[in-house]
Formats: sequence, structure tokens, C-alpha cells
Amino acid sequence: MDQLDDILNQDIDPTETREWVDSLDAVINHDGTERAHFLLEKMVDTTRRSGGYLPFNPTTEYVNTIPPSQEAKSPGDAAMEWRIRSLIRWNAMAMVVRANRKPGELGGHIASFASSATLYDVGFNHFWRAPSADHPGDLILHQGHSSPGIYARSFLEGRLAEDQLDLFRMEVVGHGRSLSSYPHPWLMPDYWQVPTVSMGLGPIQAIYQAQFFKYLENRGLVPKSDRKIWCFMGDGECDEPESLGAISLAGREGLDNLIFVINCNLQRLDGPVRGNGKIIQELEGVFRGGGWNAIKLAWGSYWDPLLARDHKGVLRKLMMETVDGEYQACKAFGGAYTREHFFGKYPETREMVANLSDDDIWRLNRGGHDPHKVYAAYHAASNTKGMPTVILAKTVKGYGMGLGTGESQNPTHQQKKLDDESVRHFRDRFQIPISDDKLHDQVPYYHPGKDSPEVQYMLERRNALGGFLPQRRRKAEAKLKAPELAAFEQITKGTGEREISTTMALVRGINLLLRDKQLGERVVPIVADEARTFGMEGMFRQIGIYAPFGQKYKPQDSDQLLYYREDQKGQVLQQGISEAGGMASWMAAATSYSISNQAMLPFFIYYSMFGFQRIGDLCWASGDMRARGFLVGGTAGRTTLNGEGLQHEDGHSHLLAGAIPNVKAYDPTFSYEVAVILQDGVRSMMQEQEDHYYYITVMNENYSHPDLPKGSEEGIIKGMYLFKDGGKPKKGEPRVQLLGSGTILREVIAAAELLEKDFGVKSDIWSCPSFVELRRDGFDAERWNRLHPEAEQRVPYVTGLLEGRGGPAIAATDYVREFADQIRAFMPDGMRYTVLGTDGYGRSDTRAHLRSFFEVDRYWIAHAALAALAKDGKMNAKDVSRAIKEYKLDQDKPNPLTV
Repeated sequence: MDQLDDILNQDIDPTETREWVDSLDAVINHDGTERAHFLLEKMVDTTRRSGGYLPFNPTTEYVNTIPPSQEAKSPGDAAMEWRIRSLIRWNAMAMVVRANRKPGELGGHIASFASSATLYDVGFNHFWRAPSADHPGDLILHQGHSSPGIYARSFLEGRLAEDQLDLFRMEVVGHGRSLSSYPHPWLMPDYWQVPTVSMGLGPIQAIYQAQFFKYLENRGLVPKSDRKIWCFMGDGECDEPESLGAISLAGREGLDNLIFVINCNLQRLDGPVRGNGKIIQELEGVFRGGGWNAIKLAWGSYWDPLLARDHKGVLRKLMMETVDGEYQACKAFGGAYTREHFFGKYPETREMVANLSDDDIWRLNRGGHDPHKVYAAYHAASNTKGMPTVILAKTVKGYGMGLGTGESQNPTHQQKKLDDESVRHFRDRFQIPISDDKLHDQVPYYHPGKDSPEVQYMLERRNALGGFLPQRRRKAEAKLKAPELAAFEQITKGTGEREISTTMALVRGINLLLRDKQLGERVVPIVADEARTFGMEGMFRQIGIYAPFGQKYKPQDSDQLLYYREDQKGQVLQQGISEAGGMASWMAAATSYSISNQAMLPFFIYYSMFGFQRIGDLCWASGDMRARGFLVGGTAGRTTLNGEGLQHEDGHSHLLAGAIPNVKAYDPTFSYEVAVILQDGVRSMMQEQEDHYYYITVMNENYSHPDLPKGSEEGIIKGMYLFKDGGKPKKGEPRVQLLGSGTILREVIAAAELLEKDFGVKSDIWSCPSFVELRRDGFDAERWNRLHPEAEQRVPYVTGLLEGRGGPAIAATDYVREFADQIRAFMPDGMRYTVLGTDGYGRSDTRAHLRSFFEVDRYWIAHAALAALAKDGKMNAKDVSRAIKEYKLDQDKPNPLTV
């Protein structure tokens, strides 16, 4: 045995080793690979029991997981599919190049789809089912940068017209016919289902969509099926925490309806993903360790003869030791370079390719570009039971763009323009029948005609799979009716001397909805390991915690009334300590009306500080994908969660919520406000199927709640209503308008009492459950008035309520000043407006001390009112000074913003 054999084998007894391998081969040939695997596991177990240390190696050889002998054969017409794929490649490229030959620098991406065209083509032709009478349809999460290729396919299918391709990334002038830059359901509500281009959000959404499909099936809401979720992502995208952060959930729950396809073109936006390593090996180890079936699709069919002749394993060794930066260079610099710098490393591998030309070597294809290999991988993934599957498909970024132009080049991701020579190269490589004279000024699209064999083949394949994809359902078929407000009487009536929190009021409201005959089974309570914090532990026994395999243990608190009960049909989704997981779970439920034709009513309850701030990108994507449901920010406000301190106390979530156009955000004070908002949300989202979602902040502070004031319902929803009228003013009597929301409204009410008792100032008290809605209404009126100068002018809602009422207005909330300051523009002419808020970092102390520190308690509110009256000439400076002295306000205390 020569030196190379020693290196490869490192074997003290090669003869004995050969006997063992021959025995294993005999088992495989006679009983199959599963029997061989069982025997190997037994031997490993025996070795470990004898004290042998066998470290787990999560990676395998750098070759395809599926050997040629076990590959499922594609039933398609390979030549026809290559032709179709070439046309799609051309039109996708043309769309981006044409867009960037116009003024305006529209951008776009060529290289991503160029590398993944085969991965999509095989799926569209053979695997991805559309919703139909016979099947609920698969869910495909497309890689965002590949959208031109999806549009190009729809163009050939006749779904998109040529003029629409020229409206790619021109969504203002397109008047509803344009094509969005990436998958955006808000902009293309009949086409895209899931926004994915914010990297990492697609994978985490896919995992929780897969879980929710199982949830619907296990609860008996939909029939069991072989429906799949296919998520496409890039290898560089796997660096995002959301990409891999939830894969253990998929493995733990055995989500065999989930398939990740990772396009491993070895490049991210600036350069190699792992230039000094091997991203496919790394990801294989991560996913296998997480309980996934990992299928490596590294090499195309042209490599099979070489690997078959690799009896000593030299080629396999070379493949393993070559790093990704070298693989990228091989494709960038061509066949001669590859012969010298790859195959030339060992005499044996150099000899293997001696009879191949440089062009032959350059054509040695990667697995993700071989439709036969891709079909085999997809077939294996689709038939895997009991675990999710990841396909690690090796490709070339910018495939087909030409050496020196974009193929496997570091800047290729940013390549948006091709010169005429590069376009001709692309045309020739993919045999597009367009003559040179038509390439000079513009890159023309090519459509072979609706009756052509190519188009007819495409349509036949899609008909066999249920219809076109992508497609999106706007509304669920079931007609649901929201309960009337009277059904919430438990929380619209006052509590008397009993003190409860708005959190408790909300939980009672959810329980009332759970009893509704139509909607009860559609309510989906979701928590991130905080159910007891929010008083929801009663739901554990009542409706159970969803567990796909049931409860296999006796809970520690089984002797208690509210014990921890898990059940396969459980309704509560307890997502552990993961706000991103809880949000992704909520998104799955909140879009179920569209994706599964099952309208669901999810409530995700979490610490408000850990919502829009922490998972804001998912919240934004939820708006994009027209989610419907309730987000509930618990223990809200900067001074209400008194013991938790800086990291937990929220003073700005409503500002973040208000930035999302279709979020309706509310900060209620009393239980009846919670009831009115709940009922309105159920009516809007479930009965009317309107595309927005609600954000409600609730507090953990207990106090008594009054009855629902007659006629206040409309004002609660619009964002402001008169809680208490100060009475008819006497001539010259000073008066103020006091506004508040959430828990600080109670300080506003107390401030009104101080003002009347100590200074004879009467107050009108306004509850403002939504400064966000008030702001939107005001600016909508302002805009309309500017555009219709000769029409009767609209009056903003705030203006109409305060018009004709005396005195300045003072607003105080448990949020930063900008929150209530949003309505300053709509104060009636001449009405002074002072805003108090909790600017600065939170901290721990009692509620009373915190409110004094942030200057939003009753004394600071009363003082602000007196100061405003003094500026208006209704009081004098001595009154203001007296208030400072009597209320013990520290004139020299630092601004809370700065300490």
C-alpha cells in the first residue's frame, strides 16, 4: 500500500476492514439500507456500553446523499423542460436589464434566480400543488431576490402580459398592474402569499406555518393531507438568527410537511459565504443535529462517472479538503484553471480528467443545476416521514451570465446591467431565437406563443398539479358573524369595589369568545412562556396546550385546579421563551384565512417592550401579508410595570405600531374599552374580513372600573370620547381640557379633582384610547382639504370634539411625549396644547415614585394645566408657584430624559 493509501485509510488491518465492509454490502444488497443502519446502530451502542468513546460526527462525505442507484427518475420531458427553463431565464434577465436601461436606477437582481432556476423549475413542473377541490395546496416561500424568475414563468403561462414585465419595480405608475420588487402580498394581493426578502423571515415563518398546519389537522379543523411547505433560502441567509433559530422546533415536532431548499451558491452579497470553509458541511451538521433529514445535492450527473472510478477515494478526499473560496474560483476562471488548481492536486485526480477537454471540465455541473438530481432530491424529501427535510443544493451564482461578466464573481449579486456582448452570450448559451439586430437598443422578451409546445407543456403540468402558482386567496369562504357587544357584558359592566387589571379584562374577553359557538374553536391564544404572568393559566385546563404527541407525563401540579395540561387537540400555542417564535406562530394563524381557507382569531400576548421593538420586522411583514388578529402588549407602560426596570418598561411601542399602516393601536384604561375594541376587532377581521390587525396594550395594575358610558362606543373606536363633562362653564371661570390614556388616565382624573379643589379650575376629561387613530384621521382630513379647496372642508375628529370648549388642553400618558403629541396639529385654533410623557429610560421603583419621576402623576398634570392657564392669562404665575410648593414639585430635578 502506497503513502496515499495510508493517508486515506489510516487502517491497522485493511483485510479485516474489507471483510466488515463486504459483510455490510451483503446486508444492503439482501435486506436494504434500513437493516444495515439498524445493525450499525447496534454496534455503536455495544461499543459505547463497553466504554468506547464515539463522538458524534454530524457531517458526511462531500458527495450527494442520494447515490445514482437510488435516484427516483423524473417522468418529465427533459429536453422540453430545458427549453422552458431557458426561456424563463432569458425573460427574467431581460426584465431586470430593461428596467435598468431606463432612467431612474430601478435595480433588481439577475444572479440569484440564475443560480436557482432549476430548483424552481422542477418544483413547478412536478411537485407543487395549487389549492383545488382535491388538495389544500402547498405553500411556497420564494427567495425574494428570485422574483423576476417567478414573474417570467407567469408570463409564459399567460398570467402576466408583456407590458406588466416592463412595470417591474414601477409600482406607482403601474396602477395595479405592476410587479413588486420582491414578494409583497400587500402590493400583489392575488399573487404573492408570504413576504420573504427581509432575510431570515422566510425560514422562521415556514417552520411555524408547518406547525400550524399540523395544529389545524390535529384539532380536526382541516382534514389530514400530504400538504407541504417549501421554503427557499440562500446559504448566506443562514447567518440570520431567524433562519436557524427555530429549526429544533421542527425536528422536535417531526414536521415532515416542511422542506427547506437552501441554494448554496457559496456567495452572499459581497463575497464567499465561507471562503475558508464549507457552508454545505456546516449546514448539514446544524440541521442533522436539529433532527432534520439532510440531503446534500452537491454534484450533477457529469460527475457520476468520475466518482464511480474513484476506487481509492482520492476524488472524495479532494472534494472534502477543497474550501468554498476555491470552488468559487474554479467556476469563475474556467476549465483550464480547474484542471490545474483542483484536479491537479493529486496524480490520481489529474489522470481522471486527462481525456476531458477544458470545456468538458468546465461543464462538470453542480447538483442544483441538474434537473434529474433535483427531482430525486425533491422526491426523497416529499416522501420522508417523521422529520423535516433540508436540501443543500450546490449551485453557481450568476449561472449563465458568462465568465468575466457575472458568473461566480464576487460583485455578481449587484449585477443589474449587461452589455450587448454579455446579452448575446446569454442568448447563445440558452439558444434563444432572437437575432442580433433585435438586441441593439433593447433586450426583447421572448414568448413562443400560447399554442407552442413549450406553453402547452407548462399548462399541462400545472393543470395536473391543480392550477397556477403563486396564487393568493383574499378571503376565507366561511361566513362568520361577530358576537354583539352585549355578549361582553361581563366586562362592559363596572366592577364596583372589586379591583381588576385591564389584562384580566382582556383574558375574560377571550374566554367569552371561546364560548362563542361559531368563533370559539377559531380562537388561538399564543404565549411566549408568560401565561401565568398574564393570568391565562386557567386556559391550560379549559382548552389545553397544543402538543402534537399529547402529554406523556404526569404534570407536577396535577393536583391543582389549574394544572399544566398538554393535549394533541390543545388550543393554546405555548411557544417557549421566543418572542420571534410566538410572532411567527401568530402570523401563521393570522393568515390562515388566506393560506388554508380557515379564518382563525389569534391573540399573541407578550411583554409590550418585547414586541414591535424586538420583532418589528416580523410585525412589518405581518402588515404586508395582510394578517388579521390581536397583538396584546402586556404589562404595558413605562411606570405601570413598576419593578422590572429599564429593559422591560415600555414607553414607545405605540409609536412603532403606528408606523405600520394597517395596524389599529389602542391603549385602553377601562374594561369596557377593552370590550368595545375586542368586539370591533372581531367584527372587522372575522365578519367583514378586513385586512388589518389590532394592537392592544394592557396593564397589570388593579383598580375599579366603571360601567360603559352610554354612546361612547364610536368614540372609543375612533380614539377619543368625553369621559366626564366639567359642566356648563360660568363666565370667566378657568377651564382645561384633560386628555389621557391607559393607566395614566386615572392620574388625569385625579388631577381634575385637585384642580377644582385647590384652584377652582373645572376640567373636561377625555379618554383617548388611540392617539394613533386620531392622528390618522386628522391627517386624512388635512390632506383631503388641501386637494379639495373649493369643497366643504372636513373637520378632524379631534378638532370637532374640542371646538368651542374653553381653556388649554393637557395630555398625559405612560408613553413618550411624541405619542400624545401626534394630534397637536388638530387642536382648535387658539387652543394651547401641553403634552406630558415618560421620555427617558425606565427604572425600578413604586408606581407612585416612577410617575413623579417622569412627571406624569396627578400633581405634575395639575401643575401643567395651571402653567398653561397662566400663559393664556387665565391664571397668574403665583398660582403656578403655589402649585409647585403645595404639590412638593422639585424645580431643580434633572430632566428624566437625561438620567
